[in-house]
Amino acid sequence: MGEEMRAIVKVPVATLSSGKTIPLLGFGTAAYPFVGSDGVKSAILKAIKLGYRHFDTAALYMTEESLGDAIAEALQLGLIRSRDEVFITSKLYCCDAHPDRVLAALQNTLKNLKMEYLDLYLIHWPVRVNPGNFMFPPAKEELLPMDYENVWSAMEECQKLGLTKSIGVSNFSCKKLQNLLAIANIPPAVNQVELNPIWQQGKLIKFCKATDILVTAYSPLGANGTPWGSSGVAETQVLHEIAKARGKTHAQVCLKWVHQQGVSVLVKSFNEERMEENLALFDWELNEDELEKISEIPQRRGLPGDVFVSANGPFKSVEDLWDGEV
Repeated sequence: MGEEMRAIVKVPVATLSSGKTIPLLGFGTAAYPFVGSDGVKSAILKAIKLGYRHFDTAALYMTEESLGDAIAEALQLGLIRSRDEVFITSKLYCCDAHPDRVLAALQNTLKNLKMEYLDLYLIHWPVRVNPGNFMFPPAKEELLPMDYENVWSAMEECQKLGLTKSIGVSNFSCKKLQNLLAIANIPPAVNQVELNPIWQQGKLIKFCKATDILVTAYSPLGANGTPWGSSGVAETQVLHEIAKARGKTHAQVCLKWVHQQGVSVLVKSFNEERMEENLALFDWELNEDELEKISEIPQRRGLPGDVFVSANGPFKSVEDLWDGEV
């Protein structure tokens, strides 16, 4: 089918506690191995043509500039009419998770994106390292306890200034969210976490629904072949059996399962055919029997977060980092 004939998929949206809407399917830009700025830009332009409107980046991914260039070009080409038609998420990295660095970090992100505001700004991890030490993984001796109250207050200030429409967190456990809600004037709108059929996060989803925090799923297919993923989802036979029986791909079954949990989901493929396939989520459902089979899959995290664990740091074990949610 020619590009000019292709219908743009309309992605459904959810309303956040901030009152803003977020598309329930987003396009991730954390590429491994790094594909170069032109590759990222060209993938984002293809994604916009297909109907993606939510784009997820982070200071750490080194893709903010490419995303900004792609959105500017999409406007120029008339693929979108205004900046308001896209939803842009970025994240505060650990070396900027200091109260006096949050605003400057967001301003730098906006400069990279060539934008006046973000739609969503997240604290990337519940960890901080020495200021300006922009590396992943961080050196163990750099790991410091987070000043949640004052860092969150600085995030709230960013929203009040209109530099981001909503604020949230990433990789936070139920306990960390509970502690944050106790001190927050503006509650976190989103918690972005690893979520897929082999790490189903039932307890966290339930907690977030009860507290009006939208869960956004990253690594919905397990991020196989990346340093933060595992092959577990790809190797789970029951998912392949359901896909075959339904005439769907394995990826579509995984993404549909995530979508049916009432959360938003981020996909990351720069392959145009798979980008299109990942959008084909909204006109079918998994049935009770299929959901039951998926619920019985043995559970394990793909990203343990052990890079943030250190004998002298704030988290002495993986259990500490996730507050026992392992």
